[in-house]
Amino acid sequence: MELNQVKKFGTAPVFFTAISTILGAVMFLRFGYAVGTVGLWGTIILIIIGHAVTIPTAMAIAEIATNSKVEGGGEYYIISRSFGLVIGSTIGVALYLSQGISVAFYIIAFTEAFKPVFNYLFEHYNFVPWAEWLLNQKQLIAIPALVMLTAIVLWKGAELGVKALYIVVATLIVAMVAFFMGSPVSAEITKIEHPPLDNVSLFTVFAIIFPAFTGMTAGVGLSGDLKNPGKSIPLGTLSATVIGMIIYIFIAIKLDASASHEVLADTSRLVMSDIAVQGWWLIPIGLAAATISSALGSIMVAPRTLQAIARDNMIPFKKLNHWLSIGRGKEDEPFNATLITVILALGFIMAGALDAVAEIISMFFMVTYGSLCLISFLQHFAGDPSYRPRFKSKWFISLFGAVACFGLMFFMNPAYALMSILFIVALYFAIDYSNKDKKNMAIIFQGVIFQLTRRLHVFLQKTEKEDSKSWRPSAVCLSSNSFTRIDSFNLIKWVSDKYGFGTFIHHVDGYLSKIANDETQVLHKRLIKMANDSRSKVYVDTLINRKFEHSINAVIQLPSISGTENNLLIFENTPSKPHEIASVIENLKIIKSAKLDVCILNLSEKQYGFMREIHVWITKSDFTNANLMILMAYIISGHSDWKNGHIKVYSLVPQESMIEDRRKFEELIENGQLPISMNNVEFISRDSDKDTRTHINERSQGADLIILGFIEEAVKRFGIETFQGYENLSNVLFVNTVEEKQIK
Repeated sequence: MELNQVKKFGTAPVFFTAISTILGAVMFLRFGYAVGTVGLWGTIILIIIGHAVTIPTAMAIAEIATNSKVEGGGEYYIISRSFGLVIGSTIGVALYLSQGISVAFYIIAFTEAFKPVFNYLFEHYNFVPWAEWLLNQKQLIAIPALVMLTAIVLWKGAELGVKALYIVVATLIVAMVAFFMGSPVSAEITKIEHPPLDNVSLFTVFAIIFPAFTGMTAGVGLSGDLKNPGKSIPLGTLSATVIGMIIYIFIAIKLDASASHEVLADTSRLVMSDIAVQGWWLIPIGLAAATISSALGSIMVAPRTLQAIARDNMIPFKKLNHWLSIGRGKEDEPFNATLITVILALGFIMAGALDAVAEIISMFFMVTYGSLCLISFLQHFAGDPSYRPRFKSKWFISLFGAVACFGLMFFMNPAYALMSILFIVALYFAIDYSNKDKKNMAIIFQGVIFQLTRRLHVFLQKTEKEDSKSWRPSAVCLSSNSFTRIDSFNLIKWVSDKYGFGTFIHHVDGYLSKIANDETQVLHKRLIKMANDSRSKVYVDTLINRKFEHSINAVIQLPSISGTENNLLIFENTPSKPHEIASVIENLKIIKSAKLDVCILNLSEKQYGFMREIHVWITKSDFTNANLMILMAYIISGHSDWKNGHIKVYSLVPQESMIEDRRKFEELIENGQLPISMNNVEFISRDSDKDTRTHINERSQGADLIILGFIEEAVKRFGIETFQGYENLSNVLFVNTVEEKQIK
């Protein structure tokens, strides 16, 4: 039978699963304590605070569920398909643990319904000490109850579980009606066995009663068994949440009007049974119905979450994934996952600490609720056209819900909150390590980043530009040697690391066609991998053109994706492709007309040597270029690849102007306008019998990068010879600026 033929549940199971979990153990056992400790208005405030978390979460679930089909796994499916499998399964495991441990919590609470029976037996019959001790053990009731629930779910499946759910909800309704019809507690039964503690804070009480407000997402776990999840989940979840809040407010009012605060705060008595009509038997039965229905809902939902995680192959052990993913029968019941859930619940039942278990599951539920609200908020921000839910929450409601969830964790129990976060972080790294093939960025994050960068780019473009002399690099490098020489790629990586933005364009000879485009897509992926492996902050792309000069013209007009205009072009000069540097020289006037600075990197066999020394040579003709040359040296040396490097500046000037030039350098350095020390500056008298090339070749033999200036007039006169004569040195970077840069 096909899967869609066995999904037969409507909205009612979602609503009843949620409402029976909301109106559960805490309502009967601890809500009187809340009213007795913080008063009626304090309790109403706590109800409002609790629903400030649950209502945004319910709205977020309703929104997400009406956008796309929610498959098996419920909340896990929503989270993993929004955040990606690695993050989603991390939160999914936390969600499963909270659901699985909830089974133990509700069954332990279920045993409290038998207190009146045991008290009656102790009062009317004499038991030997060991028999009385045995009867006081919660496990005497809890373990058989767990076995019974397991039998219902494993042998009869979710369908019988849902039928049983209707019965216990009906019982719960009868108990609630009896409570609201009851009378105030009479004076004869107001003996206080456990007086309330003094100075109990509001959030301490909130931590105790918060599980009363959880459970509205319990029905989402049935998503794989629903006829129409997009309709049933929002309708059932939201209605259960709102109705639950209204009922809790009326319960608080009824409790406050029916007993003194001292009686209400006595946790040793079931005060609701003292108030209700026939409460001595109806309220314990109602408590039993509420807790067993909540346990039943949890034991149906938790295995489905675990099964969904296993079917995504996110558990580190492949065989365990396969074993847990196995379903039984035409309904695909998660048989093996249920066995694991029962073992987990059994362990916590044996521990028997109700309050501690409640706080643990509250933390994990908070993480889940916060994640769901965060997904809704991010979807609003991402602006994905495919995100078109029929029910739509507001972005600020979802954001408030997410912040409230993570904030309240620390208000409730800072130690448990910290341990929960550390557990989730450790879990993330474990899952991430064992699923390296699933390290993809979720679409929701891509959308958020896209919207953020889009808005920033538009903002930067619209804002008034800074003074053009206040410079930061927005560089574009054009190269056809991307996979044979990475010198230019490394250069733009260094330039864009901290202070600017870099785009690396790989030129491909040819004509644009489908075949050529497909081939360049392969090259593009190689470039992305190269950028990723080098941990660079460079944006990479490819450009197909018949001639290199056509690519130059295209790059000149290339719009910047940084939000500011491109201001620097970087080219290569390699002996194997002299036509490329010739094309750069021919188009230099066009480049300058576009107000772009130009850098030409002479590629040497020595490359960048040991990346220790950067030599900057300043001559009399470099008045305009000098600051940009020093800035480039400073920016490059700031990269971690040059962490042991230093800058050496050589000023080649005539003897008669040396003193004046030294004074100017000292003044600039003292004013903080040059990021170097005078100890790194050497003044050289320009001998009449030595040209500039000779000085550079003599003194920069040990340099790992040499930075020189060039002027347009020299290129017009000497052409390619301007960049020749340095073959025995490491890479040489020639710099030409449109206008003088100001160093601040």
